Amino acid sequence: MSPKVEEAVRTAESRWPVVLTVVLYVVMLTAMPSRVRLMPAWCVDVIGGLALLPLCAVALRPRIALLKRIERIAVLGFAGGAAAGNLVLLHVLIGDILRGARVVTALELLSSSIAIWVSNVVLFGLIYWQIDRGGPARRESAQTTDPDWLFPRDQAAEAFREPGWRPLFIDYLFLGFSTATAFSAADAQPLTARAKLVMMAESSISLLTLVVVAARAINVLG
Repeated sequence: MSPKVEEAVRTAESRWPVVLTVVLYVVMLTAMPSRVRLMPAWCVDVIGGLALLPLCAVALRPRIALLKRIERIAVLGFAGGAAAGNLVLLHVLIGDILRGARVVTALELLSSSIAIWVSNVVLFGLIYWQIDRGGPARRESAQTTDPDWLFPRDQAAEAFREPGWRPLFIDYLFLGFSTATAFSAADAQPLTARAKLVMMAESSISLLTLVVVAARAINVLG
């Protein structure tokens, strides 16, 4: 193997943390009551499997550029579609609350709010991971585009930053968590318009979930 190929393999970001996160997300949705899901459990498994296949393929064959392009399309499609599904579910739940529908119990409202909030963190973490600096494939090479987020490590002095540092999936997952919790840029600062718009969308979903659905569930339980 040539030194160039060895360097490409060495610098490739591991996909296994992403695979584990998606698996846990799919398991969580499958275990939720049918009232919380917009589709049967087997549909959730199939859609999750379609996103996992390219991730596992890149994890096993990190040097194939075509697999990384397929991974980007699959992950963005999966995360974007699931986030849209969260919006639909949130719309249905808020409509039930406003109409005073008795078909939704307090426990179902609480489990729904937890599922939507956790989904929000995971799905937007995946979106951030794929769009910042051109995605993981570009961050692994010299083709990196301008950053969408400025992380604290980007601004750290050279003495506190290892050479060649780049944000990994866990950094974007924490960005999704902090945005859903603080409703603002608590960790990395958005630099581009699309970064700000995506963070606004995540904060809005999280705010509606906690203020309307979760608060209503806790009020009924109380």
